[in-house]
Amino acid sequence: MEEDRLIKKAKKGDKDALLTLIMNEKDAYYRLAYAYMGNSHDAMDALEDMIVVLYDKINQLKKDRSFYSWSKTILVNECKAALRRRSKQILTNDWHAAIEPTSSRNSFLASEQQADLEAMLSELSHPQRETIQLRYFHDLDYETIASITDVSLGTVKSRIFQGLKKLREKHGGVNE
Repeated sequence: MEEDRLIKKAKKGDKDALLTLIMNEKDAYYRLAYAYMGNSHDAMDALEDMIVVLYDKINQLKKDRSFYSWSKTILVNECKAALRRRSKQILTNDWHAAIEPTSSRNSFLASEQQADLEAMLSELSHPQRETIQLRYFHDLDYETIASITDVSLGTVKSRIFQGLKKLREKHGGVNE
């Protein structure tokens, strides 16, 4: 497979192979960084930091098949480090800046829905909100979320379950 070949080349120091791997998932990386950083500029800075770390530490990758989850973990760690360094908080209002409306009516509806969703998520604890966003906004599997957040698989499942339960109880919804 092409991906396996690129990973092997990247491990041997091939910068172009590493950049190809990153570019293959650039949209997913950007969305993930943007969710943490809250704005495009800081998200791009975090991506640049991730690339430097990946280049320096590619030899530490133990399982080639886990390149993307490993690199996303590094990206999240870079985002968190940048937020700590800058004493920033994620400003949910900045999330709208990345969406280019196709029409003013669609933009208004999307903004209202986004605001409603943000208000609901703000009622959750940070760990619950983070795991729910990683699972449902970024479509990451439980194992990847556990790796990114540095908690057990059971803790990830519990945070998602408890967070969704809290939202259901407060805002209504179908109980399973």
